[in-house]
Amino acid sequence: MTLLKQFQIKHPIFLAPMAGVSTPALAAEVSNQGGLGSLGLGSSTLQDARQQILQTQALTQQPFQVNFFCHQSAALDQDSAKQWIEYLTPQFEKYHATAPSELKCIYHSFLDNDDYLNLVLETRPKAVSFHFGIPHAHQIQALKDAGILIMVSATNLTEAQAIEAAGIDVIIAQGIEAGGHRGIFNASLDSALMTADLVQLFTQHCNLPIVAAGGIMDGQQAQRLIKLGAAAVQLGTAFVQCKSSNANAAYRKALFNNPITQISSSISGRAARGLINHWHLQIDQPDRPTVATYPYCYDLGKQLNAAALAQGDEGFGAFWAGSNVVQIRDLEAADLINQLVLEMTQH
Repeated sequence: MTLLKQFQIKHPIFLAPMAGVSTPALAAEVSNQGGLGSLGLGSSTLQDARQQILQTQALTQQPFQVNFFCHQSAALDQDSAKQWIEYLTPQFEKYHATAPSELKCIYHSFLDNDDYLNLVLETRPKAVSFHFGIPHAHQIQALKDAGILIMVSATNLTEAQAIEAAGIDVIIAQGIEAGGHRGIFNASLDSALMTADLVQLFTQHCNLPIVAAGGIMDGQQAQRLIKLGAAAVQLGTAFVQCKSSNANAAYRKALFNNPITQISSSISGRAARGLINHWHLQIDQPDRPTVATYPYCYDLGKQLNAAALAQGDEGFGAFWAGSNVVQIRDLEAADLINQLVLEMTQH
Protein backbone atom coordinates (compact mmCIF):
# COMPACT_ATOMS: atom_id res chain seq x y z
CA MET A 1 0.00 0.00 0.00
CA THR A 2 1.34 3.43 -0.92
CA LEU A 3 1.66 6.09 1.74
CA LEU A 4 -1.06 8.19 0.07
CA LYS A 5 -3.50 5.28 0.33
CA GLN A 6 -2.34 4.51 3.85
CA PHE A 7 -3.11 8.06 4.98
CA GLN A 8 -6.06 8.50 2.60
CA ILE A 9 -4.71 11.78 1.23
CA LYS A 10 -4.37 13.15 -2.31
CA HIS A 11 -0.94 14.80 -2.20
CA PRO A 12 2.34 13.67 -0.53
CA ILE A 13 2.52 16.93 1.44
CA PHE A 14 2.39 17.03 5.24
CA LEU A 15 2.06 20.15 7.36
CA ALA A 16 4.72 20.07 10.08
CA PRO A 17 3.14 20.03 13.55
CA MET A 18 4.37 23.31 15.03
CA ALA A 19 3.56 23.69 18.72
CA GLY A 20 2.27 27.18 19.42
CA VAL A 21 1.92 28.03 15.72
CA SER A 22 -0.34 25.37 14.20
CA THR A 23 -4.08 25.87 14.61
CA PRO A 24 -7.22 23.85 13.83
CA ALA A 25 -7.94 26.26 10.96
CA LEU A 26 -4.50 25.78 9.38
CA ALA A 27 -4.62 22.00 9.85
CA ALA A 28 -8.07 21.85 8.24
CA GLU A 29 -7.06 24.04 5.30
CA VAL A 30 -4.14 21.74 4.47
CA SER A 31 -6.22 18.59 4.88
CA ASN A 32 -9.12 19.96 2.86
CA GLN A 33 -6.70 20.72 0.03
CA GLY A 34 -5.49 17.13 -0.11
CA GLY A 35 -2.44 17.26 2.15
CA LEU A 36 -2.08 16.00 5.73
CA GLY A 37 -2.84 18.76 8.21
CA SER A 38 -1.40 18.69 11.70
CA LEU A 39 -1.68 19.95 15.25
CA GLY A 40 1.43 20.50 17.38
CA LEU A 41 0.12 19.58 20.82
CA GLY A 42 3.40 19.06 22.69
CA SER A 43 3.00 22.33 24.60
CA SER A 44 -0.76 22.01 25.13
CA THR A 45 -2.63 21.11 28.29
CA LEU A 46 -4.88 18.07 28.07
CA GLN A 47 -7.97 20.29 27.89
CA ASP A 48 -6.49 22.53 25.19
CA ALA A 49 -5.31 19.51 23.17
CA ARG A 50 -8.81 18.01 23.25
CA GLN A 51 -10.36 21.30 22.19
CA GLN A 52 -7.96 21.68 19.24
CA ILE A 53 -8.61 18.14 18.01
CA LEU A 54 -12.38 18.56 18.22
CA GLN A 55 -12.22 21.95 16.48
CA THR A 56 -10.17 20.45 13.65
CA GLN A 57 -12.61 17.57 13.27
CA ALA A 58 -15.42 20.12 13.02
CA LEU A 59 -13.56 21.93 10.19
CA THR A 60 -12.54 18.92 8.09
CA GLN A 61 -13.66 15.39 7.36
CA GLN A 62 -10.18 14.66 5.98
CA PRO A 63 -7.28 12.95 7.82
CA PHE A 64 -4.81 14.93 9.97
CA GLN A 65 -2.06 14.15 12.45
CA VAL A 66 -1.48 15.24 16.04
CA ASN A 67 1.98 15.55 17.55
CA PHE A 68 3.40 15.16 21.06
CA PHE A 69 6.80 15.39 22.74
CA CYS A 70 8.40 12.11 23.78
CA HIS A 71 11.44 13.41 25.68
CA GLN A 72 12.91 11.66 28.69
CA SER A 73 11.73 13.81 31.57
CA ALA A 74 14.61 14.89 33.76
CA ALA A 75 14.71 16.46 37.21
CA LEU A 76 15.91 20.03 37.29
CA ASP A 77 19.63 20.39 37.95
CA GLN A 78 19.48 23.07 40.64
CA ASP A 79 23.08 24.20 40.19
CA SER A 80 22.80 24.74 36.44
CA ALA A 81 19.38 26.37 36.92
CA LYS A 82 20.80 28.83 39.45
CA GLN A 83 23.72 29.61 37.15
CA TRP A 84 21.41 30.08 34.17
CA ILE A 85 19.08 32.40 36.08
CA GLU A 86 22.07 34.45 37.22
CA TYR A 87 23.36 34.64 33.64
CA LEU A 88 20.04 36.01 32.36
CA THR A 89 19.32 38.28 35.35
CA PRO A 90 20.98 41.35 33.71
CA GLN A 91 18.62 40.92 30.76
CA PHE A 92 15.60 40.99 33.07
CA GLU A 93 16.99 44.07 34.81
CA LYS A 94 17.38 45.80 31.45
CA TYR A 95 13.59 45.57 31.11
CA HIS A 96 12.93 46.61 34.74
CA ALA A 97 11.83 43.07 35.60
CA THR A 98 12.87 40.55 38.24
CA ALA A 99 14.19 37.15 37.22
CA PRO A 100 12.36 34.21 38.86
CA SER A 101 14.07 32.40 41.72
CA GLU A 102 12.96 28.97 40.54
CA LEU A 103 11.92 27.35 37.25
CA LYS A 104 8.84 25.27 36.48
CA CYS A 105 8.35 22.23 34.24
CA ILE A 106 5.99 23.79 31.72
CA TYR A 107 5.74 20.85 29.28
CA HIS A 108 5.20 17.18 30.04
CA SER A 109 6.25 14.18 27.99
CA PHE A 110 3.85 11.69 26.37
CA LEU A 111 5.94 9.10 28.24
CA ASP A 112 5.09 10.46 31.70
CA ASN A 113 1.58 9.00 31.83
CA ASP A 114 -1.23 7.83 29.53
CA ASP A 115 -3.40 10.95 29.68
CA TYR A 116 -2.52 12.10 26.15
CA LEU A 117 -2.66 8.52 24.88
CA ASN A 118 -6.20 8.19 26.17
CA LEU A 119 -7.13 11.48 24.52
CA VAL A 120 -5.85 10.21 21.16
CA LEU A 121 -7.70 6.92 21.60
CA GLU A 122 -10.86 8.85 22.46
CA THR A 123 -10.74 11.32 19.55
CA ARG A 124 -9.21 8.97 16.92
CA PRO A 125 -7.22 11.25 14.59
CA LYS A 126 -5.80 9.47 11.53
CA ALA A 127 -2.21 9.67 12.75
CA VAL A 128 -0.06 10.66 15.71
CA SER A 129 3.58 11.70 15.52
CA PHE A 130 6.28 12.06 18.14
CA HIS A 131 9.33 14.28 18.62
CA PHE A 132 12.40 13.62 20.82
CA GLY A 133 11.82 9.89 21.17
CA ILE A 134 9.63 6.80 20.91
CA PRO A 135 6.49 6.05 22.98
CA HIS A 136 6.35 3.15 25.43
CA ALA A 137 5.62 -0.29 23.96
CA HIS A 138 2.16 -0.41 25.55
CA GLN A 139 1.34 3.01 24.10
CA ILE A 140 2.42 1.92 20.62
CA GLN A 141 0.31 -1.23 20.89
CA ALA A 142 -2.76 0.69 22.04
CA LEU A 143 -2.47 3.09 19.09
CA LYS A 144 -1.99 0.21 16.67
CA ASP A 145 -5.00 -1.62 18.09
CA ALA A 146 -7.03 1.53 17.47
CA GLY A 147 -5.87 1.71 13.85
CA ILE A 148 -4.05 5.02 14.37
CA LEU A 149 -0.90 5.46 12.26
CA ILE A 150 2.28 6.28 14.21
CA MET A 151 5.19 8.44 13.06
CA VAL A 152 8.42 9.39 14.85
CA SER A 153 11.11 11.92 13.88
CA ALA A 154 14.65 10.68 13.35
CA THR A 155 17.79 12.76 12.83
CA ASN A 156 20.25 9.91 12.25
CA LEU A 157 20.30 6.25 11.22
CA THR A 158 20.44 4.75 14.71
CA GLU A 159 17.29 6.65 15.68
CA ALA A 160 15.57 5.48 12.48
CA GLN A 161 16.53 1.87 13.17
CA ALA A 162 15.21 2.15 16.74
CA ILE A 163 11.96 3.56 15.35
CA GLU A 164 11.61 0.66 12.92
CA ALA A 165 12.41 -1.91 15.62
CA ALA A 166 9.70 -0.42 17.85
CA GLY A 167 6.98 -1.17 15.29
CA ILE A 168 6.31 2.42 14.20
CA ASP A 169 4.61 2.95 10.81
CA VAL A 170 6.52 5.90 9.33
CA ILE A 171 9.90 7.59 9.87
CA ILE A 172 10.10 11.38 9.59
CA ALA A 173 13.61 12.23 8.40
CA GLN A 174 14.31 15.57 10.07
CA GLY A 175 17.35 17.24 8.54
CA ILE A 176 19.54 19.88 10.13
CA GLU A 177 17.82 22.47 7.91
CA ALA A 178 14.51 22.07 9.76
CA GLY A 179 13.08 24.94 11.78
CA GLY A 180 12.16 24.49 15.43
CA HIS A 181 13.41 21.83 17.78
CA ARG A 182 15.76 19.12 16.65
CA GLY A 183 14.07 15.74 17.13
CA ILE A 184 17.20 14.13 18.56
CA PHE A 185 16.60 11.44 21.19
CA ASN A 186 19.78 12.24 23.13
CA ALA A 187 20.00 16.02 23.49
CA SER A 188 23.80 15.91 23.74
CA LEU A 189 24.22 13.87 20.55
CA ASP A 190 23.34 15.59 17.27
CA SER A 191 24.59 14.09 14.00
CA ALA A 192 23.55 17.26 12.10
CA LEU A 193 22.77 15.38 8.87
CA MET A 194 21.05 17.15 6.00
CA THR A 195 17.57 16.09 4.89
CA ALA A 196 18.68 14.65 1.53
CA ASP A 197 21.40 12.59 3.22
CA LEU A 198 18.93 11.24 5.78
CA VAL A 199 16.47 10.20 3.07
CA GLN A 200 19.17 8.30 1.22
CA LEU A 201 20.50 6.66 4.40
CA PHE A 202 17.08 5.62 5.63
CA THR A 203 16.02 4.36 2.21
CA GLN A 204 19.12 2.15 2.05
CA HIS A 205 18.89 0.75 5.58
CA CYS A 206 15.21 0.86 6.59
CA ASN A 207 12.02 -0.62 5.15
CA LEU A 208 9.51 1.91 6.49
CA PRO A 209 8.10 4.81 4.42
CA ILE A 210 10.16 7.98 4.83
CA VAL A 211 8.73 11.50 5.13
CA ALA A 212 11.40 14.13 4.39
CA ALA A 213 11.39 17.22 6.64
CA GLY A 214 13.74 20.18 6.79
CA GLY A 215 14.42 23.13 4.49
CA ILE A 216 11.67 22.32 1.97
CA MET A 217 10.06 25.47 0.60
CA ASP A 218 8.99 24.65 -2.95
CA GLY A 219 7.84 21.80 -5.15
CA GLN A 220 11.17 21.31 -6.91
CA GLN A 221 12.90 20.69 -3.57
CA ALA A 222 10.09 18.34 -2.57
CA GLN A 223 10.29 16.39 -5.83
CA ARG A 224 14.07 16.01 -5.49
CA LEU A 225 13.62 14.36 -2.08
CA ILE A 226 10.88 12.09 -3.41
CA LYS A 227 13.21 11.01 -6.21
CA LEU A 228 15.80 10.17 -3.54
CA GLY A 229 13.31 7.83 -1.89
CA ALA A 230 10.97 9.87 0.31
CA ALA A 231 7.31 8.85 0.17
CA ALA A 232 6.18 12.37 1.17
CA VAL A 233 7.52 15.71 2.36
CA GLN A 234 6.72 17.72 5.49
CA LEU A 235 6.84 21.53 5.47
CA GLY A 236 6.53 23.88 8.43
CA THR A 237 8.25 27.22 7.83
CA ALA A 238 6.51 27.70 4.48
CA PHE A 239 3.14 27.69 6.29
CA VAL A 240 3.98 29.89 9.30
CA GLN A 241 3.13 33.05 7.33
CA CYS A 242 -0.40 31.83 6.52
CA LYS A 243 -3.12 34.00 8.08
CA SER A 244 -4.58 30.92 9.79
CA SER A 245 -1.36 30.19 11.72
CA ASN A 246 -0.94 31.42 15.29
CA ALA A 247 2.27 33.36 14.55
CA ASN A 248 2.19 36.91 15.89
CA ALA A 249 2.84 40.02 13.80
CA ALA A 250 6.50 40.31 14.85
CA TYR A 251 7.15 36.68 13.89
CA ARG A 252 5.51 37.11 10.47
CA LYS A 253 7.44 40.30 9.78
CA ALA A 254 10.75 38.72 10.78
CA LEU A 255 10.19 35.76 8.42
CA PHE A 256 10.32 38.13 5.44
CA ASN A 257 12.69 40.81 6.76
CA ASN A 258 15.31 38.84 8.72
CA PRO A 259 15.55 35.49 6.92
CA ILE A 260 18.72 34.08 8.51
CA THR A 261 18.53 31.27 11.04
CA GLN A 262 20.75 29.77 13.71
CA ILE A 263 20.47 26.83 16.08
CA SER A 264 20.46 27.58 19.81
CA SER A 265 19.63 25.70 23.00
CA SER A 266 19.39 28.91 25.04
CA ILE A 267 15.69 29.49 24.47
CA SER A 268 14.28 26.17 25.64
CA GLY A 269 17.17 24.01 26.82
CA ARG A 270 17.16 21.90 23.63
CA ALA A 271 18.68 22.71 20.25
CA ALA A 272 16.26 24.50 17.94
CA ARG A 273 16.63 26.52 14.73
CA GLY A 274 15.10 29.98 14.61
CA LEU A 275 15.50 33.45 13.11
CA ILE A 276 18.55 35.21 14.51
CA ASN A 277 17.61 37.62 17.30
CA HIS A 278 18.71 38.59 20.83
CA TRP A 279 19.09 34.93 21.87
CA HIS A 280 21.75 34.28 19.28
CA LEU A 281 23.49 37.66 19.41
CA GLN A 282 23.38 38.52 23.12
CA ILE A 283 22.93 35.23 25.01
CA ASP A 284 24.97 32.75 22.96
CA GLN A 285 28.29 34.28 23.92
CA PRO A 286 31.51 32.20 24.15
CA ASP A 287 31.32 32.33 27.96
CA ARG A 288 27.68 31.20 28.11
CA PRO A 289 27.16 28.67 30.92
CA THR A 290 25.40 25.34 30.47
CA VAL A 291 21.70 25.93 29.87
CA ALA A 292 19.10 24.83 32.41
CA THR A 293 17.32 21.50 31.92
CA TYR A 294 14.58 21.31 29.25
CA PRO A 295 11.77 22.38 29.57
CA TYR A 296 12.56 24.35 32.75
CA CYS A 297 14.88 26.51 30.65
CA TYR A 298 11.94 27.36 28.40
CA ASP A 299 10.04 28.69 31.41
CA LEU A 300 12.80 31.25 31.93
CA GLY A 301 12.97 32.02 28.21
CA LYS A 302 9.26 32.73 28.02
CA GLN A 303 9.41 34.96 31.09
CA LEU A 304 12.29 36.95 29.63
CA ASN A 305 10.39 37.35 26.36
CA ALA A 306 7.33 38.59 28.29
CA ALA A 307 9.48 41.13 30.16
CA ALA A 308 10.99 42.37 26.89
CA LEU A 309 7.61 42.57 25.17
CA ALA A 310 6.26 44.67 28.05
CA GLN A 311 8.92 47.23 27.12
CA GLY A 312 8.22 46.98 23.38
CA ASP A 313 11.19 44.73 22.50
CA GLU A 314 10.28 41.70 20.37
CA GLY A 315 13.85 40.37 20.11
CA PHE A 316 13.47 37.53 22.64
CA GLY A 317 10.68 35.76 20.79
CA ALA A 318 11.05 32.11 19.73
CA PHE A 319 10.74 32.66 15.99
CA TRP A 320 11.35 29.12 14.76
CA ALA A 321 12.21 28.82 11.06
CA GLY A 322 14.13 26.55 8.71
CA SER A 323 17.36 27.38 6.92
CA ASN A 324 15.68 28.19 3.58
CA VAL A 325 13.27 30.74 5.05
CA VAL A 326 14.55 33.31 2.54
CA GLN A 327 12.44 31.42 -0.04
CA ILE A 328 9.20 31.95 1.90
CA ARG A 329 6.15 33.04 -0.11
CA ASP A 330 3.12 35.08 0.88
CA LEU A 331 0.45 32.47 0.15
CA GLU A 332 -2.50 31.09 2.05
CA ALA A 333 -2.48 27.37 2.87
CA ALA A 334 -4.75 26.16 0.04
CA ASP A 335 -2.89 28.24 -2.55
CA LEU A 336 0.46 27.07 -1.22
CA ILE A 337 -0.57 23.41 -1.50
CA ASN A 338 -1.74 24.01 -5.07
CA GLN A 339 1.50 25.79 -5.97
CA LEU A 340 3.61 23.01 -4.44
CA VAL A 341 1.68 20.36 -6.38
CA LEU A 342 2.11 22.34 -9.61
CA GLU A 343 5.86 22.69 -9.04
CA MET A 344 6.21 19.00 -8.16
CA THR A 345 4.70 18.01 -11.52
CA GLN A 346 6.83 20.38 -13.62
CA HIS A 347 9.88 18.85 -15.27
